[in-house]
Amino acid sequence: MKIINKRHIVPNVYEFVVMAPDIARKALPGQFVIVIPDKYSERTPITIADWDADKGTVSIIFLEIGAATRRLAELREGDEIYSFTGPLGKAFEINAFGSVALVGGCYGIGGIFPAARALKEAGNKVVSYSEARSKFLLYWNKKLEEASDEVRYSTTDGSQGTKGHSYDRLVDDLASGERFDRIMAVGCTYMMYRVSQATKPFGIKTIVSMNPVMIDGTGMCGACRLLVGGVTKFACVDGPHFDGHEVDWDVVLTRRKAYLEEEIISKER
Repeated sequence: MKIINKRHIVPNVYEFVVMAPDIARKALPGQFVIVIPDKYSERTPITIADWDADKGTVSIIFLEIGAATRRLAELREGDEIYSFTGPLGKAFEINAFGSVALVGGCYGIGGIFPAARALKEAGNKVVSYSEARSKFLLYWNKKLEEASDEVRYSTTDGSQGTKGHSYDRLVDDLASGERFDRIMAVGCTYMMYRVSQATKPFGIKTIVSMNPVMIDGTGMCGACRLLVGGVTKFACVDGPHFDGHEVDWDVVLTRRKAYLEEEIISKER
């Protein structure tokens, strides 16, 4: 698949627009692709951030953090990605819930955009929470504002919106009496864990988009397994979206560290 547009949107975060007409025709909010930059790289699951079925393009946003994503970031416009497979996983459930909160952080800001657009089209009131460490790390602000009824920003240094994290703002809003009928979160594991913990006392169904280690993405290898409600699930085929109140977060957070040393060595090499 050929890269037709590449943007370094904020430090360490890239946006690729890829010519992938078969995927663009079938993509749904919340699905992902598995990307292999070259034949020597590992597989990386990346949420589909946007698509255009008429133009045949698919947009992805990814964080350069390890060896594979570093190699992906080195590709240029006009280069071909070795493997770009999808759409994979189940889509977000899109219904007329009423009032929906979407929480996105880092690469997850792009991940919540298709959901915001679809949920608003379905007649929901959509409030999006966008977070980053600082104002200069926020992106797609205008797109998210157009797809949402309201966007609430949070930055760790307080340079835009409220000071702190999105889950801090969400807790404050819920404590003040605001109510949502559904909450969805996309981003780093710790952020989704904190959102799930924050919403549990209020009894609001909270959907998280899990991102464990994946290999084939079709349920054959079992590398992406996690416990949901005491039952083993595969994020690639049973998810990636699960009820955050039923996810065994201790297992998830422990398993994410399993290859930490190997990842550091790979990046150094």
